[in-house]
Formats: sequence, C-alpha cells, structure tokens
Amino acid sequence: MSQADYPILQLKKGEERRLRAGHLWVFSNEIDVAVTPLGAFAPGDPVMIVDSRGHALGSGYVNPSTLIAARLVDRHAHALDRSLIVHRLKVALSIRERLHEEPYYRLVFGESDGLPGLVVDRFDDVIVCQASTAGMDRLQDEVTAAIDKLLQPRVLVWKNDAGSRDIEGLPSLVDIAIGSLDRPVRVREGGLEFEIDIVEGQKTGWFYDQHANRDRLARYVKGARVLDLFSYVGAWGLRAAGSGAESVDLVDISPGAVGAIERNIALNGFEGRATAHVSEAFEFLKAARAERRRWDVVILDPPAFVKRKKDLKEGSLAYRRINEAAMQVLERDGILVTASCSHHMPRTALLEGVQAGSRHLDRQAQVLEALHQSPDHPVHPAIPETDYLKGYILRILPA
Repeated sequence: MSQADYPILQLKKGEERRLRAGHLWVFSNEIDVAVTPLGAFAPGDPVMIVDSRGHALGSGYVNPSTLIAARLVDRHAHALDRSLIVHRLKVALSIRERLHEEPYYRLVFGESDGLPGLVVDRFDDVIVCQASTAGMDRLQDEVTAAIDKLLQPRVLVWKNDAGSRDIEGLPSLVDIAIGSLDRPVRVREGGLEFEIDIVEGQKTGWFYDQHANRDRLARYVKGARVLDLFSYVGAWGLRAAGSGAESVDLVDISPGAVGAIERNIALNGFEGRATAHVSEAFEFLKAARAERRRWDVVILDPPAFVKRKKDLKEGSLAYRRINEAAMQVLERDGILVTASCSHHMPRTALLEGVQAGSRHLDRQAQVLEALHQSPDHPVHPAIPETDYLKGYILRILPA
C-alpha cells in the first residue's frame, strides 16, 4: 500500500497544534470521530493524519483501542515502508558511530529517532529489537529487512515481552528472526566484558542508558569500598572494580542475576575484589547497619518505583527511604550515586527526597554531578516522556 492509499484520520479543530509544535502522539479525544470513526480502523493500520480542514500533517499509524490513538511517523507523508525505515536507521547509526568507538549502543530510541514504538539495541553482530505498539508490530518484517540490509547482523532477536504491549493488545513473545543464539552474548563497556541474557534478561538484556553515567565513576571509586545495590548483571559495580575500587559488594534480589554477576566477576578477573550477594536491598542495608558495615561509595540504580502518575506519592517515599538507608551505611565523607528511571518521578522530587533523608540523619548532601540518560537515548524536545532518566552523584558529609 502506498501512502496515497492510506485512509484519512482527521483531527478536531485546533487539535493539530501539538503535532505542528513537534509532538508525535494523537490522543483519542483529539480525533474527529464523526468524520473518521475510530471503529473503522484495526490496530496498527497506516493512516494519513490531517487537520480539521483536511490539510495533511503526515503519515502514521493508528490503534483505536488505546489512549494514544495514533502516532505520526513522517511529516512529508512518505509511505511507512522499508525505504523509510532504512533512511531512519542510517540517520540514527550516523550519530551512534560518532559517539561510540565500538558497536555497543542503543541504535534506535523510538520517537526520538523517528520510529515511534521501536527500540533497537546493538551488541556488535547481535541486534535486539522491541516493538511496543501495534503499528510498529506490523512493520517487524520491514524493520528486520532494513537492519539486515544496513548491518548484516549474525543474529537478530525480536524481544517483544514489554508490559506496554499489553496496553496495545499485543502478545508477549520472543522470536529469533535472523541466525541462532549458539553462544552467550557479550557486551563491552569501559574496557570490560559482560555476559548477558537477551532472551530471559530484563529489557534487552543490558541498560545502555546508564553507560555515560558509569563512565563518570572512575574519579570517585579508586581505592574505595563500593556497594552496588540493584546490581542486575553487575554493570555499575564491576565498572567500579575496573576503575580501581579496593572492594565491591554487588547486591540483587534475583538468584539468576547474581549468577550472571558471578560469571562477569570471573570473566573480568575480579575474584577476591568483587562479591555478589542474593538479597533484597532494604534487608541487606538493615543487616549491614546491624553489623556496622560501611562503604565509601554506595550506588543506587533501582527499577522504576513510580510506574504511573498516581503512584508518585508512594514511589517518592520509596526513593527517599532507599536513599536514606544507603546514607546510613556511608562513611562520614561518602559518595552516593542515585538514579531513577521513572518518567513520572520529577528530577526535583528525587533530589528533595535525598535532601530530606540526609537532614533526617543530621547529614549534609552536596550535589557534585547531575546524571542524565546516555546520548544514544536522545531526548525529543517536544516529548517530555523521552527524558526519563535522572540521577545525581552526591557527597554526603556530617552536619
């Protein structure tokens, strides 16, 4: 189907302002359903989005069953086909190759790279894709072909098991579209290697969004005793070990994750300096306080505590509690690295929680650095949702 054949999706009067200002989402209450009934579309249908006067705003796709009822993909109304995807991939690849010396990065970050609903992570010759919307789910074959044309990967996996697919009415599944996983997948970062599980692991198996922040660790951890909580496969803690930390304790509640940490400790030769622990973070900190254990640096990179806007109050309290508990095991002049991947958690709220916790302990917090998502997760200026990761490196002193 060419773009000329796409059915029309018409907006109500004045509802095109956000799109003209740069946003890519159309909400269901912005559509003129008297002219273009949503019931006439199937999830993922390509559409031509027009304003109330019939002027084209661009091509995109629709899902009549969701609050975000349509996403704009191309303002020049090009067809949603392999040619467009190849072009967007080339544009995305060009900046990643300038940012990274090695082929380990997020290649596509959804709306920010002009491909709404698509995430692509690159692990050298292994590519992991995720489609989170019905429209992008329909384009999987075209995306696979486009990536194959551009990168010729040994393996390409569609890891379509994100919770957001439930909202779109999509099944959860993992499919190997190219090649086979005949050996463990590895990622290189900071001169180290990490073995990851892209099929059973979290998200795509690795969190590239913290890469640039982990690069900042070196100046704080040389000769230090480091505690890495919510460690997953050990990225933060082992980067600290690689930067000269005297000792590192890595904690995760998942036995599977801790098994991966132990393999990565051995892979990088950190036996004797790095120790993995299976434990819930709060319980580990409680036991550490009872034993009067102290660390020079504590790293907190938890899962999202605020998944929905209505969870903000409860989630903010959880962030404050974990940061306050971490400060209780910090040396008198210690470094706290804290982060939140919750889009609905404002940056100011995270810092206010740290400040409240430090004052409750009669300690003083100094912000040394503000943390943001790595540049291979570019922020779309018109879409605040793409600016989700926030954090701080703080010095925690006695009052």
